[in-house]
Amino acid sequence: MQRVELGEVEYDVATKEMRGWVEERIEGNAEDRLFLLSHPAVITYGPRTSPDDLPAGTPAIAVDRGGFATYHGPGQLVGYLVIDLKQRGPVDIVRWVENGLIDALGSLGFPLVRRDTPKGASSLVGVWTEDGRKLCSIGMRIRRGVTSHGFSVNVDPAMTVFHTFTSCGLHDVTMTSLAELAAERGVPTPTDAEVRDAIANSLGAR
Repeated sequence: MQRVELGEVEYDVATKEMRGWVEERIEGNAEDRLFLLSHPAVITYGPRTSPDDLPAGTPAIAVDRGGFATYHGPGQLVGYLVIDLKQRGPVDIVRWVENGLIDALGSLGFPLVRRDTPKGASSLVGVWTEDGRKLCSIGMRIRRGVTSHGFSVNVDPAMTVFHTFTSCGLHDVTMTSLAELAAERGVPTPTDAEVRDAIANSLGAR
């Protein structure tokens, strides 16, 4: 899988380009790719999101991925995966991403877990601390066997924004960041470059 490094990209620009990335993969004109980037501050939400979960007075963008409302902004790493699942055989792509992020951030000294969703409960897809705080969000789409969208990792964003809306449809969950976890342990926060390298290596992107 090819690693593609991008800087800060406006969300609507990235989603427009993503449609082209998907078409390139469907047509066989590009290999599997992991795009690593960040966005200016924006809240996005999937089609199942309740209007009550969105922030009052703050612009939010409807998107064509799975998942509910989430925040993207400075201090957060976003990864978009454009992968042809037909070339990989049967694979639970969401669990693969969860485990890849857990391995990557574990290699930086942060023990994390995935959680199974109880029947009838709101989705617990993502990556969590062992005491039940959410660090990484995942929302993906599959079209004609090719994935798009992906994941976000809170490295050191302004966490107060998560108090203004219901993240991921989970009303009783606290979001956290690597900066907060590092401060609790009295260790330095990993740099953006360190997080990018660890995730790319874990997911097999070169």
